[in-house]
Amino acid sequence: MPRYKLTIEYAGTKYSGWQKQKNARTVQGELERAIGELTRDKTFEFMGSGRTDAGVHALRQVAHLDVRKPYPAESLRRGINDGLPADIHVLAVDSVPHKFHARHNAVARSYLYQIARRRSAFAKPFVWWVKEPLDLDRMTAAAAVFSGMHDFQAFSDDDPDEKSTEVLVEEVAIAEDGDLILVRVGGSHFIWKMVRRMVGVLAEVGKGQIDPDDVVSLLAGNPRTGLPPPATLTAPASGLFLERVFYDGDQRRHPLQAAAPVRPARG
Repeated sequence: MPRYKLTIEYAGTKYSGWQKQKNARTVQGELERAIGELTRDKTFEFMGSGRTDAGVHALRQVAHLDVRKPYPAESLRRGINDGLPADIHVLAVDSVPHKFHARHNAVARSYLYQIARRRSAFAKPFVWWVKEPLDLDRMTAAAAVFSGMHDFQAFSDDDPDEKSTEVLVEEVAIAEDGDLILVRVGGSHFIWKMVRRMVGVLAEVGKGQIDPDDVVSLLAGNPRTGLPPPATLTAPASGLFLERVFYDGDQRRHPLQAAAPVRPARG
């Protein structure tokens, strides 16, 4: 069976996450419906590089597709897109060797989170509006604590007895773009709710509610008295984007820029 690599963007607002579910509308479910309508075959295999939760978006999700007969890559891309709703779009289709696996061959991933400094009439589904002023210097100092190999059990609902909660975080970058604060988190892999809780903690630091040094004790699962646990600080799904999935040979350096810009209210 020929194998294809699909690069996909989607707005996750209306979906119960990536993974196909029986009684919910999902991104994978919509893609498989469109693929089935195009190929008129139910025996294809379709697998993504990983899951995204309900309400989370993707700029460049990756999946692989096995079908019974070969298709010209561009014809396959256009045919799938013709059957998709407007908030899911296949950016590219490439023919790949059968040994390519979207999930197993991924060597790193990056997520982008968008915090809005102001209320926006247009960008609400793609940002978290934080009303309080945020100090970027404090946030940057706290972000540095996350870099390296850490046990993120305190930042996830995953069971450490069922899967490892140790994650190598290669990058936590913070930048401004218009009225947005952008947070990029890059690493080997990520566990459930980890990035949203990291962002929630960074925002709390930016507000001055907790100190950058407190991130050390939060990671250790030993917060000082009065320090809120990361679970209570979870940032909403609306601002989170799966930014990139990397494979051997991919260029890892790319600009940190907004997915849905929020321009300054004046000027």
